[in-house]
Amino acid sequence: MKKSPVWLTLTLLGSLALSACSSGSTSAPAGDEATGGEGTAPPASTDSKQVEIFSWWTGAGEEAGLKALIQVFKDKQPSIEVINAAVAGGAGTNAKAVLASRMQGGDPPWTFQVHGGSELNSGWVAAGKMEPLNELYEAEGWNDKFPQDLIDLVSSDGSIWSVPVNIHRGNVLWYNKKVFDDNGLTVPTTFDEFFAAADALKAKGITPLALGDKEPWAATHLFETVLLGTLGADGYRQLWTGDLSFDDPKVKEALETFKRMLTYVNEDHAARNWQDASQLVSSGEAAMNVMGDWAKGYFTGDLKLEVGVDFGYAPTPGTDGSFMVITDTFGLPTGVKDPESVKEFLKVLGSVEGQDAFNPEKGSIPARIDADVEKYDVYGKETIEDFKNSALTPSLAHGSAASEGFLTQANQVINIFVTGGDVEQAVQGLKSAASQGL
Repeated sequence: MKKSPVWLTLTLLGSLALSACSSGSTSAPAGDEATGGEGTAPPASTDSKQVEIFSWWTGAGEEAGLKALIQVFKDKQPSIEVINAAVAGGAGTNAKAVLASRMQGGDPPWTFQVHGGSELNSGWVAAGKMEPLNELYEAEGWNDKFPQDLIDLVSSDGSIWSVPVNIHRGNVLWYNKKVFDDNGLTVPTTFDEFFAAADALKAKGITPLALGDKEPWAATHLFETVLLGTLGADGYRQLWTGDLSFDDPKVKEALETFKRMLTYVNEDHAARNWQDASQLVSSGEAAMNVMGDWAKGYFTGDLKLEVGVDFGYAPTPGTDGSFMVITDTFGLPTGVKDPESVKEFLKVLGSVEGQDAFNPEKGSIPARIDADVEKYDVYGKETIEDFKNSALTPSLAHGSAASEGFLTQANQVINIFVTGGDVEQAVQGLKSAASQGL
């Protein structure tokens, strides 16, 4: 049976204004403004109001963004105690396991980070674990402050289920400016150009492409950008509607290209996370890295690098004119202890002030169409414009394109492929996963 996700409407977004999104890290959780531990339920209290914020924003620019957001909330609601229940682990690998345990055990976080799209709608909404937010949207005047197609992404069955705080772009190639300049290289826009540059770099003893796939999502992230660059936006979207099979020749071509790209990565990729891979680029040990633009927050925030001076960026090969969207959202789980305090946090999350405090630190762009563009650096300004004018596509690796079940199997297939390189085996694995439901 063919599936018709809200992503089909996202192609219309070029006529709308700005928007923004996320991924995780593996460093220590935020601490100085928060109470509570990693993934722990807040202490019971009848004397004061509390709001527990469950996320995987524990490092890089994301921690700074969360702190800034929490500070805005505390300034507005000083009587509500904030409990930061962050769980470390890139792209929510560990947080999602803790979340599932708590939700199934009847102890839901008061509000939690969830990617818009299938992860939200096919997961927690379909399970009856979320409360609708239509009245909150109406009261806050949000129905014309977020692009309609973004609202559609967090909606199902006529109800809105979460509030988007940002949009990230997934298909970004980051590169070391000095390495490229010293070697007389131009930024590759096609796969042929990528391999030509990679050969030149390899001949000089420089690792062409940094990869940190200690956590399985990172390899899937790289692969999905190759899929997008090979299939184009329309073909890529057709994979998730069932209109294009995973045994299509173009999918096989993408796997062959991906396999060749892997011959240019650092040998210790399986022992590194995404920040480690970014560090290889920042130090000049590696020339390029494919990662979402949370890497920009890491470069500028943690590593103190300057955009356009120390590092540059471009769409991944073959994807100019396409924008792989990843959006972080928060909602109101059913059965939380203090839903009114949660709503107060959601109001800040969805406000101009909250989004403009969070996103410049995080490396993402705002989900609202009326945010202050001047608060964003050159990368943010360009990305806001690209978002308006690009063909939008969902991310598999970050939960928007397909169900959690499919993603789990796809991660296994891709990570087996990274070590074995068997194209036909990978095709059959992806096809089998799709047959069980996208």
